[in-house]
Amino acid sequence: MDKELATKYTPGEVESKWYNYWLEHKLFESKPDTRDPYTVVIPPPNVTGILHMGHMLNNTIQDILVRRARMEGKNACWVPGTDHASIATEAKVVAKLATQGIKKNDLTREEFLKHAWEWKEEHGGIILKQLQRLGASCDWSRTAFTMDEKRSESVLRVFVDLYNKGLIYRGVRMVNWDPKALTALSDEEVIYKDEHSKLYHLRYYVENEDRYIVVATTRPETILGDTAVCVNPNDERYSWLKGKRVIVPLVGRAVPIIMDEYVEMEFGTGCLKVTPAHDVNDYMLGEKYNLPSIDIFNDNGTISEAGGMYIGMDRFDVRTQIVKDLDAASLLEKVEDYDNKVGYSERTNVVIEPKLSMQWFLKMSDLARPALDAVMNDDIKFHPAKFKNTYRHWMENIKDWCISRQLWWGHRIPAYFLPEGGYVVAASAEEALELARQKTGNANMQMSDLRQDEDCLDTWFSSWLWPVSLFDGINNPGNDEFKYYYPTADLVTGPDIIFFWVARMIMAGYEYCKLPPFRNVYFTGIVRDKIGRKMSKSLGNSPDALGLIDQFGADGVRMGLMLAAPAGNDILYDDALCEQGRNFCNKIWNAFRLVKGWSVDENIAQPDTAATAVKWFDAQLSKTLAEVKDLFSKFRLSEALMAVYKLFWDEFSSWYLEVVKPGYQQPIDAATYRATLDYFDALLRLLHPFMPFITEELWQHIAERGEGESIMTALIPEAKPVDESLIAAFEVTKQIIAGVRTVRLQKNIPNRDALALQIVGAHDAANDCVIAKLTNLSDIAVVTEKDANSMTFLVGTTEYAVPLGNNIDVEAELAKLNEDLKYMQGFLRTVMGKLSNERFVNNAPAQVVELERKKKADAESKIKSLEERIASLSK
Repeated sequence: MDKELATKYTPGEVESKWYNYWLEHKLFESKPDTRDPYTVVIPPPNVTGILHMGHMLNNTIQDILVRRARMEGKNACWVPGTDHASIATEAKVVAKLATQGIKKNDLTREEFLKHAWEWKEEHGGIILKQLQRLGASCDWSRTAFTMDEKRSESVLRVFVDLYNKGLIYRGVRMVNWDPKALTALSDEEVIYKDEHSKLYHLRYYVENEDRYIVVATTRPETILGDTAVCVNPNDERYSWLKGKRVIVPLVGRAVPIIMDEYVEMEFGTGCLKVTPAHDVNDYMLGEKYNLPSIDIFNDNGTISEAGGMYIGMDRFDVRTQIVKDLDAASLLEKVEDYDNKVGYSERTNVVIEPKLSMQWFLKMSDLARPALDAVMNDDIKFHPAKFKNTYRHWMENIKDWCISRQLWWGHRIPAYFLPEGGYVVAASAEEALELARQKTGNANMQMSDLRQDEDCLDTWFSSWLWPVSLFDGINNPGNDEFKYYYPTADLVTGPDIIFFWVARMIMAGYEYCKLPPFRNVYFTGIVRDKIGRKMSKSLGNSPDALGLIDQFGADGVRMGLMLAAPAGNDILYDDALCEQGRNFCNKIWNAFRLVKGWSVDENIAQPDTAATAVKWFDAQLSKTLAEVKDLFSKFRLSEALMAVYKLFWDEFSSWYLEVVKPGYQQPIDAATYRATLDYFDALLRLLHPFMPFITEELWQHIAERGEGESIMTALIPEAKPVDESLIAAFEVTKQIIAGVRTVRLQKNIPNRDALALQIVGAHDAANDCVIAKLTNLSDIAVVTEKDANSMTFLVGTTEYAVPLGNNIDVEAELAKLNEDLKYMQGFLRTVMGKLSNERFVNNAPAQVVELERKKKADAESKIKSLEERIASLSK
């Protein structure tokens, strides 16, 4: 290995070198052994996906947790994989075929799936390769796909099992229909958006009368499917309508008036048009009053033959036209502006259509109970905990899950229809034939007599089994790997899929393993731009993820994201954060080059300054080690990074190295050099989970390493007992040094000119050698009376004076001192006002009153010091 360290940090060279090294030596791979396991399963990105900012954040957090666990001596196993993403992938394949002049409907299912698998093989690994650029330390040998053999077998087994338990059923229900993807959706796949709509007031004439009622609707096109009008029986305005029928405008169909308290008298006109085929609430009224149901829409959102008018026109074109026709026929009373929420398909972003459809459903209420209890009892902890309420509300109001999709790409539903009606459910065609023969009593039945259901399963029906199926816990329950790695440790995901995925995984875990699938769930925030907008291609505010890595380096990007990523809160992303990360990399690099550039003399003794600094930094390091360990236990990763950042930048670089570095062209003693390298080693280990590449490069340069050795498997240092008095004393030392430096700055005194320091009051001289070195002092002395011509500052209640000799403008100094005195006297009056108020003293908490008394004492001490200084300069 090349041991010559480059003068500048070049991320691209370092990153590819070390990622290949880690892969070559199989350092990410995990096999069960005697260590404690630490298991994380990746939220499988869509096989169609490419790396975006959300992926970068989520996988950076996972990698930080996994690398930290590895360095704590655990057997870390991070399992990667991709999701087959039925709707998104099928849409991509259909679009690709269209460019070749091929329509999906012109192909057989088998021909279409051949194209789909080819597309998956070509594009399916892209996002996983991109994650490697980020530094993701996944066990790539375990890479899974939700439609690979093991996962597919697991899905079919679970479907059959749940069907046999009576939890899966088939029936005609009102579903959310996506007219673009041509499939049903679950409730969770519908996004409701606020829209400025119109409320159309239509005239429904009473049959055989010259009177009409007015019905308000936002969807006038659906009058084609009206089969009743409903009013509230308590609404006296409409009591005269009892037993009557009204004529649907334009359509001419006479429909009954029904009376039900479901109708809100205050809403609209108090009359509700009932369209059972196209509104979930109307459907329930239709069931209750045995109303006919007219499905007026084709699957693609055009008007069907059953609509009777506007056949073949798109639903939104019909809305425009029918309003004109109603107006022309004097059947439109008025149109009002109206704000409402409209449901959109989460995948295709088209308006969903409520539609009666034969679908497969999974009963959820029994599955939900143990999953709800697990989270509410903290058997599974949410970070941040605020998401428990969101979860509880959904779980307590859970509806049956529509699990069928009218697609070809996905797990085909293992139901087989019999020639004379009915069906059987089985995990394989062979089992289905055997069941069919038993059910029909026809021993001669052949496979060709059966017809498998054309639909496939919702993509989430495979990903809800992910933590279990990755270790083959469905097909081979209790296998050695499953027993070792399951339950997994932590899940990192976004709160937007808390229902789609998190809740369902918990249900599957308890149903099939009687155990939770994970112990902790860390919810990331949404990555937004610096002015708070959600990132999107249309806004042009979503940076190219790989472009950022090229520009700032993977470590810079990882650090930039984490600096702004408190759990559960949205991230306001700005390139300046990645720039800060890159600058930190340069700081680490240059500090290392400084230390490695020192010449070492084994024969010189360790100076007092260095011995003091070593003792102090040892305590500071242990304090931060303990703090970071605590923050990791609470999943406060941003704060943990900031603690290490400050330790390196402020304490190590700005203070420790400044104290111990030898004079120009002078050697350093061996004891201090060894301690400094040890500290650098410890700091690199602390930083490694956050910034894996630069820390590996520098750790390899600290000492000779064997082939295959890596900082990845070096243990995080353990914190020693901390002497807080050492740290407190050094904080005072820093303030004294800052005070002297301020005098030099304000009086423009060069650093090469030695100064003296006089002390009036209590002072610990233990760190005087450090103060003298960093401020170039010739003398530090405790005095009863300071030099008349000196500049002073306070640290606590102790006054420090720097004699200035001829380096002072007396008039300017007096003006400044009088200004400071005036301010302090005003401050003291404010404090005294509080302390002279009996109600404040008697009612405020004791610590608040005590704080005010301390302010009073400090102000009086500073006023005395200022008055003395003014007096001495006025002589």
